[in-house]
Amino acid sequence: MASIERKVSDSSVVDEKAIVPDSPLNEKAIPLDDPAVLAKAAAADVGDVSEDVRAIDLDASGHERPIETDSDYALRLVSLDDDPSLPIHTFRTWFLGLGLACFAAVLGELFYFRPQTVQVSGLFLQVFAFILGRGLESILPGPNHPQARLRTPNTWFWRFINPGPFNIKEHVAISIMSTTASDQAIAISVFAAQDLYYHVTINPAIAIFTLIASQLIGYGLTGLARDYLVYPTWAVYPFLMPQIQLFDAMHRAKGVFLQRKRRIFFWAVLIGIFVWEWFPEYIATTLTGISIICLAAQKSPWVTRIFGGAAGNEGLGMFALSLDWNYVGSGGGAIGSLFTPLATQLSLYSGVVVCILAFCLCYAHNIWHAQNFPFLSQLLFYENGTEYQQLAILNPDFTLNNTLLEQQGLPYYAASQTLYQLSRTAYIGAAVTHFFIWHFKDVWTIIRNVRTQECQDVHYQKMKVYKEVPIWWFLIIFLITFALGLGLLYAADSGLPWWGFIVALIFSTAFVPILGTLYATVGYQPSLQFLIQMVGGAMIPGKPVANMYFTLYGYQTYQLTLNLLRDLKLGQYTKLPPRVTFVMQTVGGIIGGVLNYVVMKSVIEGNRPLLLAVQGSNVWSGQQVQSYNSNAITWGALARPLYAPGARYGFIPWMLIAGLAVPIPFYIAHRLWPKVGFNYVFTPVVVAELGFLSVGINSSWMTSLALAVFSQWYLRTRRPRWFRKYNFLLSAALDGGTQIMVFVYSFAVGGASGTARPFPTWALNPSGNPDYCMRLSD
Repeated sequence: MASIERKVSDSSVVDEKAIVPDSPLNEKAIPLDDPAVLAKAAAADVGDVSEDVRAIDLDASGHERPIETDSDYALRLVSLDDDPSLPIHTFRTWFLGLGLACFAAVLGELFYFRPQTVQVSGLFLQVFAFILGRGLESILPGPNHPQARLRTPNTWFWRFINPGPFNIKEHVAISIMSTTASDQAIAISVFAAQDLYYHVTINPAIAIFTLIASQLIGYGLTGLARDYLVYPTWAVYPFLMPQIQLFDAMHRAKGVFLQRKRRIFFWAVLIGIFVWEWFPEYIATTLTGISIICLAAQKSPWVTRIFGGAAGNEGLGMFALSLDWNYVGSGGGAIGSLFTPLATQLSLYSGVVVCILAFCLCYAHNIWHAQNFPFLSQLLFYENGTEYQQLAILNPDFTLNNTLLEQQGLPYYAASQTLYQLSRTAYIGAAVTHFFIWHFKDVWTIIRNVRTQECQDVHYQKMKVYKEVPIWWFLIIFLITFALGLGLLYAADSGLPWWGFIVALIFSTAFVPILGTLYATVGYQPSLQFLIQMVGGAMIPGKPVANMYFTLYGYQTYQLTLNLLRDLKLGQYTKLPPRVTFVMQTVGGIIGGVLNYVVMKSVIEGNRPLLLAVQGSNVWSGQQVQSYNSNAITWGALARPLYAPGARYGFIPWMLIAGLAVPIPFYIAHRLWPKVGFNYVFTPVVVAELGFLSVGINSSWMTSLALAVFSQWYLRTRRPRWFRKYNFLLSAALDGGTQIMVFVYSFAVGGASGTARPFPTWALNPSGNPDYCMRLSD
């Protein structure tokens, strides 16, 4: 599709290992541009990703081609190898799958309360699963064990315990179960906000089953959307490439020297980054954001606002250098400097530049009384800048009391949060238009022909040897969780009526194809949260808690549907049977729901003051709960007085309409001048990130941009062979090693075990902001 393809690189660029055009490798008998033939060909006929020279990688002159198109991703970065006889449901799979799912759910919940939004990296879980899987391979007895004393009779029981070498299908199954369990549940924001701000404690059983229902209700949508968001070649999911190449390096072509070289490279980088991360995360926090300008002007508030950024909600991070991969890297998310296509990242950082200008202009000109409030904050304020007492305007049942509202007055947002809301509303309109002008034709063709024309994707064709998941499996899960979720709304006294619950699910259903195509093609997962909150506020006014639950089912259902589709694509790339993927996702979702609640209660009980503070610490922060609750108050209780036409923030809902027009000029320009590259401007991404720097640690974005250009332009076009073989593996090692370090740090000295052990203050670990900027929140 147009959103994946790039301009072809200059053919004058010569790779150092190029071969001559008449090489025998260019005389392969199989047509390498025919997916149907490739699907029936042996993987050895195409070659392994680790090989230096393959016919599929060469252009007409014998030079290695850069990775350009969706077909390049599918055929040149992903192995076609498969062995349907490999055992999957083994003791190792279930023991490690359940164990790592528990581990990932706990870790994901701890990350939810960190000052920067960090997800549990699938790469981190993948590395752990491999180490433990190989360990069990060595110590468990089995019929094929190389050591005679551990060799057993060849019975089904011993084949279940240890059938032989730890294989790729076991590994992928474990990774999917644990990744599903690690997905951060928005229901946690609901329960945490009720506990911290409303002093309401939900019954544990109601909370846990609500978590499970909200985690799994997206299965019905997943079953319907897989035909156009999983099976086709253009559904690339570029952020999966590091994981997939790591699976290949660990399990395929083990005896090949070049593959062994890749494994050594991976482990060396992983160990190196694990050791290094102790410095910026713990010993020398100044390395999180080195700002020469802050060092030169330590008493200037404006220097802090523009050039600071090493602490949460400090500043915009201009010209800062970050040496902390926890923030420079992907943080376990879908955007990463080393794997996200360059056009996506340039669109994102174009939005960031506009974001900086807008934030500074609004604050300098005191727009929306900006100077009365913190420069960056997610809280609500009175006009004089003190924190808004939201309980003071609510009745005992948490509905709006208009008399009390008149006494307290309407709340204000910080200007940066207002701009964030503006951008996150406008981009929804931009995403709708983007879908219809760039992707609708492809999606509609698939839907129209789904029963008459078979998908020709080479990996889909390879998967036909396995039984597909019937649609009724997905529907049963959906019906069970639908009934459970609906009943629990009333058990929890949510205030959300039954029809509001259904409307929320309808909105999720409508936006899965519209926003899911952006996720599948360019690796950007748009948020639907503000639209859902806006609709909930209009339909159920005066009830902030009801708005939270409306957002839970309207937004999280969409978000987790995309995550489930992601895992189905991972299974297709790695040839894991679809029914195994289904089971692993279901079990992981249930485990995640239970443990998310347990950890949330523990964190809140031990860190309540920090979670309520504006800036928190560099370890604990309530920024996500604060933001969620503030939005629930403004959209749920105050939607009409704040957002109606002519009201204080009445322009924000209109941004949805304005956003519809944004992609159109670029589309017209592309039709008039198709070679200029207007089709590489992803307008929903640009618009969405106009509020990118409104929260968290911002010192890393310029470093991330520089790495993106180096990886996705220089290495991809000037060193295409190194890029193909090592770039995504490098990303996997850096993210995996960093996530391991953060976990060890959190429990060893970071306070996750109950007691924080801060490193002594010294020059690179100061008591104020780590970058020596003036601290504005004290």
